[in-house]
Amino acid sequence: MKRFLDTLRNIWAIEELRQRILLTLGLILVYRLGSYVVLPGVNVEALENSNAGQAGGIVGLINMFAGGAFLRASIFGLGIMPYITASIIIQLLGMAVPYFQKLQREGESGRKKINQYTRLLTIAVTAVQAPGYIASIRATAPQAFPDMSSMWWIQTIFILVTGTMFVMWLGERITDKGLGNGISLIIMIGIISRLPFAFLTEVKGRVSGNGGLIIFLIELVVLLLVIVGSILLVQGTRRIPVQFAKKIVGNKQYGGVRQYIPLKVNAAGVMPIIFAQAIMFIPAAIAGFSESTGGIFNERYGFWYNFIFALMIILFTYFYTAIMVNPNQLADDMKRNGGFIPGVKPGKKTAEFIDQVMSRITLPGSIFLAAVAVMPAFAQKMGINSEFADFYGGTSLLILVGVVLDTLQQIETYLLNRHYDGLMKTGRIKGRGNAMMVQQG
Repeated sequence: MKRFLDTLRNIWAIEELRQRILLTLGLILVYRLGSYVVLPGVNVEALENSNAGQAGGIVGLINMFAGGAFLRASIFGLGIMPYITASIIIQLLGMAVPYFQKLQREGESGRKKINQYTRLLTIAVTAVQAPGYIASIRATAPQAFPDMSSMWWIQTIFILVTGTMFVMWLGERITDKGLGNGISLIIMIGIISRLPFAFLTEVKGRVSGNGGLIIFLIELVVLLLVIVGSILLVQGTRRIPVQFAKKIVGNKQYGGVRQYIPLKVNAAGVMPIIFAQAIMFIPAAIAGFSESTGGIFNERYGFWYNFIFALMIILFTYFYTAIMVNPNQLADDMKRNGGFIPGVKPGKKTAEFIDQVMSRITLPGSIFLAAVAVMPAFAQKMGINSEFADFYGGTSLLILVGVVLDTLQQIETYLLNRHYDGLMKTGRIKGRGNAMMVQQG
């Protein structure tokens, strides 16, 4: 306890870190307050009554990522998700379109242009999604939308686009002037804002006779084990040793040291789950516009839904890892800098060796990622309420773990740079990092 208080005092003593933390908390507060501002002309009471039965299912999952703003018909109803969609599209264009590939190689100037294209595409994506969002909310609660004039539609779409752009601006300000990755923090806050309600609902359900407190304590232990497993998945790496040749320039010797390429067990992060979820949403969305029930694709906790979901995650993990990690580029960079893997010839053989290692570690990583993704279904089948079950795995848990680790790593960096102790007695906190980095051994 004393060490914890000393760490808090050290954090508060660093003026820059203190200002960044306060700014981050202030901007997050603005985001949370804005998520409760309802679109003009919407009957809040009628909307709440109609949404009472939609806490679970796919709509409930989308609502959790938006921090409750989705079903609340808030000005931030679409949240940051259009920006995420635009970022994924731009990233995919960077693989297929030579112009975007060129921008990616131009360094800072190219990054600024890509960010500008991402913002413009975010506006377009939001403008397309906004009418569908309004129509879907109105379909569930027609009595909550008494005025549906053309002017109302125009101003509401404009407000939703502005709301998403404002949330994006908040995320960028947190990244530049605050603490951590702003976009990730906003997503995390949206997810974690549902935790107290889900936690209390589960406690009340158990205390009222559905298993008792013993079962609830077992649930917490299992949740802790899943979190530990998720941390291992996020931080797990396979370090490949790299030896650099000695160079003597004048009276100084360069190179001759051993470094490591840390290939991550889960180099794709949460992207395979996001891609798989996006595809699984399509049949359910189509069914929503027809008289069809959507079959297995509308049964989020059903066996076949999760079986197909897990297979897609494994496939997308290999696909996205192939995008993120380029063995040929790594081999060329090492050869250009005079580095080599002991026992492996430079050039093509090195690329083949890295590709072989990545294939081996990606298989268990993808299976573990799929297992974490379907854990909420198992939790729900064991009698846990659907909202609390969502915290047992899936995108929500991986985002929470990743963002918390990244933020703690940034705080620890400030402490160590000011010659204070780190956040842990032994070792250092590792964030999600970059699978392409070469770390000092």
